[in-house]
Amino acid sequence: MRNVAISKMTGTIIVVIVIIAVVAAIYGAQLLSPPTTTTPTTTTTTTKKQIKIGVIFDIGGRGDLSFNDMAWLGAERAKRDFNVSITYLQSRSQADYVPNLRLLASSGDYALIICIGFLMTDALNQTASEFPNQKFAIIDSVVNKPNVRSILFKENEGSALVGALAGLITQTNKVGVVLGIEIPVLWRFEAGYYWGINYAANLTHKKITILYKYTNTFTSADVGKTVTEGFLAQGVDVVYNVAGLTGKGMLDAVYDYGVRYGKQIGPPFGIGVDADQDWIHPGFVIASMMKRVDNGVYYAIRDSVYGNFTGGIQFLGLKEGGVKMSDRNDLVQFIDIAKELGASLPDTPENIIAKYDMMRKSINSTVWQTISELEAKIKSGQINIPLPTTHDEIQAIRIRYGATG
Repeated sequence: MRNVAISKMTGTIIVVIVIIAVVAAIYGAQLLSPPTTTTPTTTTTTTKKQIKIGVIFDIGGRGDLSFNDMAWLGAERAKRDFNVSITYLQSRSQADYVPNLRLLASSGDYALIICIGFLMTDALNQTASEFPNQKFAIIDSVVNKPNVRSILFKENEGSALVGALAGLITQTNKVGVVLGIEIPVLWRFEAGYYWGINYAANLTHKKITILYKYTNTFTSADVGKTVTEGFLAQGVDVVYNVAGLTGKGMLDAVYDYGVRYGKQIGPPFGIGVDADQDWIHPGFVIASMMKRVDNGVYYAIRDSVYGNFTGGIQFLGLKEGGVKMSDRNDLVQFIDIAKELGASLPDTPENIIAKYDMMRKSINSTVWQTISELEAKIKSGQINIPLPTTHDEIQAIRIRYGATG
């Protein structure tokens, strides 16, 4: 009996070994099979080896609650969805651009290196040629190299929406825009804004005066505030921020002016830019032209993870989710983001949202309906917004729409 029991046990062990061997063979065959290329339909994946992504900020850097923080948000979303590793480098001066690029590219570890901002154009032009097998992307500029994706946004489309809003709600028939350094990307903001104001003027038969000012800085809130105070003194009651941190001073000036006259909500109104800035001064920021830098960064990382990354120009507009005018959902989301980034909220989230609702309801509902219809026409291609690429073209647009600088 003992020999029989041993024999049965031996048989069982052999069966188990055979099963393990078969399973191992199947698993091994799967590992050796060529990968199947599929179009990603979800936002999550698991990679066998963690992919590394490099993100280099220009001198603007994190903390602007706008352009650069949007880029960071896109990278962090990709990090969660695709299990990638992100290395961030902050450039303290323009002299850091090339060394930072070489540092990451020479390691050979990074599937993709993303440059955040137009100011890194020259540095990437140089470095992309030195490392032809390294994939790069740049936000807001064009670098004509086969290994570089140039990510641009149709700011003219989003600006047309807020321009129409400004033209529809102005009570003094004077509107303004505060701009940073004059670079080609800002011409798209200008052109769309002026076009939108003119669109509203044609609908309402208003004669609207447009003032614009380049401040030559993206980082001085004091300059933005001073320029805006000058606009307000001339009767401007809606002002558009196209100046990064400088524009934060613009929003402060609008708020201070309103409070000085005992107002809880505008006019005057400010219009935020890049991120949702409606929460900064609730009741006085009527909307924001959101430039979805986060989506541009996210798409580049996603395509790199799935092997779909290509060089060339990628233009993201209203239809592609590259720009939009802020809404209530954006406000709620960005209150949370502002808290995450360590920004001080001006009030409780509940009070901010309540004042936002009161401000939006103070505007006739036909205004919002007009904006919604305009957005649909732009998305469908029924309406095309001017897209200047040269100084002569933007100058002609300024003259056409009567913008005074």
